[in-house]
Amino acid sequence: MEEIVIRKAVQEDCAPMLELIKELAEYEKALHEVTLNLEQFTEDGFGKSPVWGAFVAEADGEIVGISLYYKRYSTWKGRRLYLEDLVVTERMRGKQIGKKLFDATLEYGRSNAYSGMVFQVLNWNESAINFYKKYNPKFDDEWLNVSIEF
Repeated sequence: MEEIVIRKAVQEDCAPMLELIKELAEYEKALHEVTLNLEQFTEDGFGKSPVWGAFVAEADGEIVGISLYYKRYSTWKGRRLYLEDLVVTERMRGKQIGKKLFDATLEYGRSNAYSGMVFQVLNWNESAINFYKKYNPKFDDEWLNVSIEF
């Protein structure tokens, strides 16, 4: 098995990251809803006022997974990390890459004094729901919003 390296995303990763985002959108039957272009995506992550951060999974120099997050604030809990997307390219699934990305994101939140991480999962995505259940999350019955406390 090839070595998987998990690292913080750099600007040069934006093009392959955007391709993974489109792969996820296609999986969710919503590719037509992706209107973001590479220039805006790069500016939003690495410009004057970045609004997102990410970890990437790399195998043999190729980006095969991402965990993209941003800061959010709860008036009840304080600083929270919001996981926007956790994506592993289809041919690399089942190799613990998603777990490594998710764990790196959780560790980032813990080590940067966030009170927890929240995210959403589609109610029909049973494999993702089963993955997240391993982390003892709180599921909202109506919206399937998920929260993990640190």
